[in-house]
Amino acid sequence: MNEQPLVSVIVSCYNHAPYIEECLLSILHQSYPNTELLVVDDGSVDGSIEIIKQLNTKYAFDLRAQANQGLVNTLNECIARSHGSLVAPFGSDDVMLPDRIKIQVEYMQDKPEVGICAGNILSIDPEGSLLDKRNKTKPFRRLSFEDVFLGNKPTAPAPTLLFRREAFEIVGGFDPGIALEDLSIILKITSAGYAVDVLEENLAKYRKHPKNTYKNMRFMIENILKIYAQYASHPAYPEASARFINSMFLKSAKKDKRLARELFRKLPMKYWDMKTIRAFGRYLFVRAG
Repeated sequence: MNEQPLVSVIVSCYNHAPYIEECLLSILHQSYPNTELLVVDDGSVDGSIEIIKQLNTKYAFDLRAQANQGLVNTLNECIARSHGSLVAPFGSDDVMLPDRIKIQVEYMQDKPEVGICAGNILSIDPEGSLLDKRNKTKPFRRLSFEDVFLGNKPTAPAPTLLFRREAFEIVGGFDPGIALEDLSIILKITSAGYAVDVLEENLAKYRKHPKNTYKNMRFMIENILKIYAQYASHPAYPEASARFINSMFLKSAKKDKRLARELFRKLPMKYWDMKTIRAFGRYLFVRAG
């Protein structure tokens, strides 16, 4: 068993009835043999629990149903009662590729400095068809705290995160006060001295649909700035915040001009660059969609 550590896969489902069966089957059919699956239905009202129960009748995984407690609280509770030395929280609308866990476990075996292993993703539409224009494979990268904080390298995709339990527990798990748990935990674990290695292989399919969190740009911006503020004493904090605000200014300049104005007012002049100029162009000359 030392050669095949137990991997705990955690799925919290909330109103993902169209996707939950494909998600769970992709986990249950992994080529890696030593896994446990813990599933919580977090107060779904769309029939998700009935689909999960039918699958549980056949596969007998750990299933609990509860009144809605939110994703972060549910993940922390599930991880606390799981047993694996490696832990993979997984979105109930996403899909694991068949060798995902096998590839990651083999990679992490002799690398205790790696607190999180991740990989690339394929983007799919609500029906599961590939969105080719979004599926450009990125090369291997090792991420330090500064890499993540300053956005120096492409980040680790949330659907592929595999945590070393030791690293997760050292930093106290997910922060209940933070809604965007993936960025928060990556920063916590890298700030504790662990590396995040992102493999070149595609490990999961990320489903893009109208209810994705990233669709709510204001929500994302507010929460990411809240996460950054936890590191306000870090010398890179002013630059990290400004880089993020600049990027969001560019993204919002065409779609949400009110939000763009708010962001611009937060951007110190010393951090203006070509991205800022492009954002001005979009703001002034492109009609809001």
